[in-house]
Amino acid sequence: MTTSTRSHHAWSAFACLTLAGCASYAQTPLLPAPASATLYMDVTATHVPGDPDLHALDAAMFDADDDGDLDIAVAVENGPNRLYLNEGTGNLTPAPAAFGMASGDNEHVRVADFDRDGHLDVLFVAEDDEQHNLFLGDGKGGFTRASERLPAMSQANAVAVGDLDGDGLPDVVVGNTTEGKAGAARTFLWLNDPRRPGHFIDATRTHMPAADMQAQGIALADLDADGDLDIVVASQDPANRLFLNTGDGHFVDATGRLGGQVPTETREVHAFDANGDGHPDLMFFNITSNNRQWDKDPQTRLFINDGAARFKDETAGHLPPHRFSSWGGMVVDFNDDGFPDMVVGAIDVPGFVPLQVRAWQNDGTGTFTDVTASVIPAATVGRSWSMAQGDLDGDGRPDLFIGGWESQARLLLTGNLKVSPR
Repeated sequence: MTTSTRSHHAWSAFACLTLAGCASYAQTPLLPAPASATLYMDVTATHVPGDPDLHALDAAMFDADDDGDLDIAVAVENGPNRLYLNEGTGNLTPAPAAFGMASGDNEHVRVADFDRDGHLDVLFVAEDDEQHNLFLGDGKGGFTRASERLPAMSQANAVAVGDLDGDGLPDVVVGNTTEGKAGAARTFLWLNDPRRPGHFIDATRTHMPAADMQAQGIALADLDADGDLDIVVASQDPANRLFLNTGDGHFVDATGRLGGQVPTETREVHAFDANGDGHPDLMFFNITSNNRQWDKDPQTRLFINDGAARFKDETAGHLPPHRFSSWGGMVVDFNDDGFPDMVVGAIDVPGFVPLQVRAWQNDGTGTFTDVTASVIPAATVGRSWSMAQGDLDGDGRPDLFIGGWESQARLLLTGNLKVSPR
């Protein structure tokens, strides 16, 4: 259950677990770390509504009420989706029933102005109940459900938003896991109707390769430097996929350009320029297995782009080796040196034991070093899922909202910039 590449800013989204585990988490103090101890301060206890059993699988930051600060939409599995309003300093308060009170198996959330009315809208995709939901924003923190505008139902576990056909409107890519009521496990492409913005045309059969996969995350980026957005699908099985845009929203399967892939159960993918050569690279987050077959390699993997969307796995020597599973992470320049770093969720599997969130610092060449001790407070422990980043407290630096599976969602605000560029 993951997501795609992104800053979870609305515009960036448009463009571009056992008893042992519970016991371990219960002993984790929900206390802010001193500002002098780490780069981030964990302010969960004072700034986030308490809910230690919440399944907050994904989040998106955007200004829901037009007051000039970022609020947070949260996709909730087995519960109603949440809207947390920001009081301006990163202190989050719930907006009851902003997205209704219906409970669903919500997996991911994205934000964009789908209907071109100047207000941001919110899209949730769901898995087991196959009910995706679109909420149109009024710019004042109110939302109207318009899910009938979505073309299909499915068991989805991934979504991404971007202008795929070059008409200036945000389109939607939905990654599915198994055949649902719609009879489809392939990746959906929904094009925004230019005649009726905010309504969608299902272009899956005409524009997408007929590739069957169990999608868990999606990234959109111009991988081959031709001026349009391509698609990378993080797949639970059989392998991750690459679809190149022909320029008008039609896609061809170019998975062979990912080279020899190590068998993984991938949950999330991010596209970003890791080594500073101007080309977006790919980072895949993996788990041992979600099906109690502890045979998959959970090592996070880095694929370097040659500039023409041909990739080489350069994980060895570039990423910290690890055996924990990761359902997600976030690209963020946490030390303000101009290089994209990574914040990485960590869960010990089997057992789904919550672990401390990791921080990996980029030296500018795509080589990452674990600097967790100086960046992430020791209290930031949980069954971490997908994350969102943005400036919540108005200090000009990116803060982090970290989702969790049956685990308190956590908030990290930037403290003192202690980590020096290397």
